[in-house]
Amino acid sequence: MNQENEPLIGHSGHGAQRNLTFWSSFKTTMTSSYFNILLIFVPIALIASYTNASDPVVFSLNFLAIIPLAKLLGFEAYAWFTLATEEIALRTGSTIGALLNATFGNAVELILGIIALKEGLIRVVQASILGSILSNILLVLGFCFLLGGSTRQEQSFNVTAAQTSSSLLALTTLSMLIPAAFSATATTANEAEEGILKLSHGTALILLLVYILFLFFQYEDEADEDETPSTTLSFSIVSLIAIAGFVSLHAEFLVGAIEGVVESWGIDETFVGIILLPIVGNAAEHVSSVTFALKNKMNLCIGIAVSSSLQIGLLVTPVLVIAGWAIGQPMTLFFENFETVVLFSSVLIVNYLIQDGRSNWLEGVQLLSVYAIVALAFYVHPTNKD
Repeated sequence: MNQENEPLIGHSGHGAQRNLTFWSSFKTTMTSSYFNILLIFVPIALIASYTNASDPVVFSLNFLAIIPLAKLLGFEAYAWFTLATEEIALRTGSTIGALLNATFGNAVELILGIIALKEGLIRVVQASILGSILSNILLVLGFCFLLGGSTRQEQSFNVTAAQTSSSLLALTTLSMLIPAAFSATATTANEAEEGILKLSHGTALILLLVYILFLFFQYEDEADEDETPSTTLSFSIVSLIAIAGFVSLHAEFLVGAIEGVVESWGIDETFVGIILLPIVGNAAEHVSSVTFALKNKMNLCIGIAVSSSLQIGLLVTPVLVIAGWAIGQPMTLFFENFETVVLFSSVLIVNYLIQDGRSNWLEGVQLLSVYAIVALAFYVHPTNKD
């Protein structure tokens, strides 16, 4: 779990729930993270959006407003899960906690993706998927290894968990490589388009099944650990609904301003999706991962950073493909050849670095270097501007 989420969980037994009130839950939530300072941008962004400010201003303000809301959404979702499923959630260890953190943290990506799909911005959705995976396994993990190893010769983490993550990252990559290979070998363009759409729909269902089995596998592998929630169920439910509503509203304005930002800033929409949008939903998770690395809690660090990428590949991506299927948008797992090669190469180097269960600062430098090269490549790459 994120460090800022620690007030949510106590270790004093179930008796700690006796003094919980709606007001104490509110105070716990509002002091759960330094990111809450950015909530000041929520009303400012709404005012700017409703007064027809320029697209770059609307994009920037809504960008800043979503960051703390994403953090609060994950906090309250975990609180609700803990309270609503007490028999299970109160007896989970660090790995399942990290998985839940990543799952609820990706709610913003799902909301942004569905809104962008509704607007027909399929390339932006695909770019944001790729960008979220790359930012987690290269940028976040790179900073974790670099800063965590800056005062130590090396750090260690669970080898079994790392190997499981490696194999699932490979599966995620494979699900995007096969459609690219299918397209390259199809006889006609029409045949390729229809085949890739059907292939993507079937693959999305398979990936969702793997995700569910992955959660069961992780839960069964955990040791019991008593934890006590410190927010009320009613407060968590009300907060979840309210925060999700604000996230959706800001996401609508953010997505609506993308085309204007692309034109004003002279950048491509693919660059917006790959580099900028992942920051919106992942900023809080990124900070938490690095904080755990500095404290030498590498299992939590790997759990948040790598699991977030797995969640994008095994949960967010197939859900968006199915959502596109439901609303009549041809969202597929077929990415451009350039993007597919970048993803494959990035996952390859990450798998190589984490499979031994050890890390050092030089490995962090390598991952950050790869991310810098990837960002530069997408900035200068002449992608299509529809």
